[in-house]
Amino acid sequence: MKIALPDAEGRMADYMLNGTPIAQAVLPANPARIVYSAAHVVADPFTANDPSGRAAVDWDKTMAFRRYLAGLGLGIAEAMDTAQRGMGLDWPGALELIRRTRAELPEALVGNGCGTDHLVPADAKTLDDVIRAYLEQVEAIQAVGGRIVLMASRALARVATSPEDYLHVYGRVLSACDQPVILHWLGEMFDPALAGYWGGADFDATLETVLAVIEQNLAKVDGIKMSLLDKDKEITLRRRLPAGVKMYTGDDFNYPELIEGDEQGFSHALLGIFDPLAPAAAFAVNRLAEGDKAGFRATLDPTVPLARTIFRAPTQYYKTGVVFLAWLNGFQDHFIMLNGHHAMRPLPYFTEVFRLADGSGLLRDPELAVRRMKSLLAVYGA
Repeated sequence: MKIALPDAEGRMADYMLNGTPIAQAVLPANPARIVYSAAHVVADPFTANDPSGRAAVDWDKTMAFRRYLAGLGLGIAEAMDTAQRGMGLDWPGALELIRRTRAELPEALVGNGCGTDHLVPADAKTLDDVIRAYLEQVEAIQAVGGRIVLMASRALARVATSPEDYLHVYGRVLSACDQPVILHWLGEMFDPALAGYWGGADFDATLETVLAVIEQNLAKVDGIKMSLLDKDKEITLRRRLPAGVKMYTGDDFNYPELIEGDEQGFSHALLGIFDPLAPAAAFAVNRLAEGDKAGFRATLDPTVPLARTIFRAPTQYYKTGVVFLAWLNGFQDHFIMLNGHHAMRPLPYFTEVFRLADGSGLLRDPELAVRRMKSLLAVYGA
């Protein structure tokens, strides 16, 4: 099967599909690694709302995708940035998403993003403002029986003036959590408003602040998701975590190596790239459980160029590639996103994602993917 794809100058050349879809696999109840997929939401393409207005979600398709992930045995990281949290999906929409997932998949492994995104950062004047905002979301999520992923706060980044401010805020918020949470260290490549988080720009200093937060609230911390796209920094923190505290990699560039681990430990996973890579994640981690490290790497290593393309700078627009692949693979009938994010990458990005997804075995119905890719090319006049 082939398709004519344009280069950056619009010259068309035939591309011959060569990938073999990854074999179906389901993670058991106690997998070799805990795997969360940060799941996207499906926009309602028929809304009359402007892209800059209130988000309109296709709840049926959004929930169907979550059932698909749970059917593979993957955990779901709900209402995170992959779902365009704070980038199209506001707090009321996020809470509705959390409620629906909890009601529809009560037995699934789900962690729910908890932040301060209903507080406009410019309106945050004190640390107490930030604490109140966090606690409002903590209470709402726990009221529906949800577990928490404690997200980084743009408002806290704005008002905090020292590492001690972070220790104070996190201590207050964690004390209100009824189950251990996953902390989230999100780098500024994902959200420029988080520059200087944890009270400084120096990694060694901020590392000590993070460790102090964990050690002072040990009973309330299940683990930490680290999204700095720097494997050495993740390994440094992983090796210093207190016993029983898990590292969840958020490194969408180096995940195979980090999940496999080394003689001193390994990372679990909470990844946006495991939305489009869900079948590869399930198959690979099953291979790891069988002691087949080579099979694990043979499955995931070929996906890394795709992940690096999807998450290339400006990284905050990676969601466009995630939803593009969901459309190619038939999980939704359109390529429309909240806040108009489907327009945030150029055509060569989409053609490269198409090629790399094919080569990685991630086009589950190649004929459908080709038809949809041709329809996108037609919109661009190719």
